[in-house]
Amino acid sequence: MEVPNTMWGFRSSSTLANIFLLLLVAMIFSVSHVSASKQFKNETDRLALLEFKKQIYDDPSGLLNSWNHSQHHCRWEGVTCGARHQRVIALILRHKQLSGTISPHVGNLSFMRFIQLGENQFHGEIPQDFGRLFRLRVLNLSINALNGKIPANLSYCSELINISLARNKLEGKIPVDHLSNLKMLEIFYLRKNNLTGEIPSSIGNLSSLTQLTFDFNNLEGNLPMEMGLLKRFAGLGAAENNLSGIIPASIFNSSAITVISVAGNSFHGNLPTNIGHTLPNLQKLYLGGNKFYGNFPTSITNASGLEGLDLPDNQFAGQIPTNFGDLTNLQLLNLEGNLFGGNSNGDLDFIASLTNCSDLSVFSLSANNFGGVIPRDFGKLQNLQLVRLDNNQFSGQIIYLKTTSLELYHHIFCRRTHH
Repeated sequence: MEVPNTMWGFRSSSTLANIFLLLLVAMIFSVSHVSASKQFKNETDRLALLEFKKQIYDDPSGLLNSWNHSQHHCRWEGVTCGARHQRVIALILRHKQLSGTISPHVGNLSFMRFIQLGENQFHGEIPQDFGRLFRLRVLNLSINALNGKIPANLSYCSELINISLARNKLEGKIPVDHLSNLKMLEIFYLRKNNLTGEIPSSIGNLSSLTQLTFDFNNLEGNLPMEMGLLKRFAGLGAAENNLSGIIPASIFNSSAITVISVAGNSFHGNLPTNIGHTLPNLQKLYLGGNKFYGNFPTSITNASGLEGLDLPDNQFAGQIPTNFGDLTNLQLLNLEGNLFGGNSNGDLDFIASLTNCSDLSVFSLSANNFGGVIPRDFGKLQNLQLVRLDNNQFSGQIIYLKTTSLELYHHIFCRRTHH
């Protein structure tokens, strides 16, 4: 009886040839499938970019002319692809005078990390589809004409570090409750929009936040105490809103802070007497146009890096520390429209120390209760560009040394000063 070769692990040569042919076909199919898959992914990115281009109706510099079929989309102007997968990771078209709307197809660029479309004329709403860009780290749409609400589903972009939406026409509330899981978010710029509502306490969940600006909006209510619990928080821009109440002590105790700008609101209360010790890194303190009161905290001179102190139109009182010149980086000192001084001879003793502030260029004591004789040291402030001394009770003359431009400003801004 003939025993089949297969019982011993052998097959006939014709059978082996058939198997080899089948394996070869399978390998070719597998390779073509991978190639097709890779091509499909690249095609997805290319089509998404072309859809983005379709929404641009004005491109005065012809920037997007390179977006055509003559070259790979990774070589198109403003497009950057990753070296490994050749997927689009960045769309950088800042300050290109582009006009149009932002296509929702951008949400198909699933490897996207950086979107920089600032300083153009984009209008319409921010596409909800941006919430599908799970790898997105930087979203900069500032200085456009975008309207509508901030998409709450940006909360799905858990790797976001920078959200810059300043100088648009966005409205509604800041969706912090939805965005509070953005644990990597460091920069959140919202200034000059039409945002309303209050700032929720959930802002404290943005644990990596370093800078938050929402100047020139229509926000109301109080600043939440949780803002001061952000350990890396360095810059607060809240000027020109409808905010009120007392600035939480937690903010004044956040040692990382370099900028506090809350001018043009209805905040009230005293400044902490130890502000210079709790905020040793403070560089700019802008509190103008509020309802602050109380004596000037002498500890401010401990914040040796202070560059700008802007306190106009409040009800601050008391004397200015005579060691104010310890602030050698000071460039702006605006105390106008308060109750500083006591119509006494010692009110201007601090000016002698200001000669150490070689960068001081803006100096205003206008509309206070300063009295006494203008000290000769005033003429040693050589780099002053703007001076206001009107509406006080000074006497004497300003002795000019080298700076001739001071006399012009003296005549313009000091004509109501009593000499």
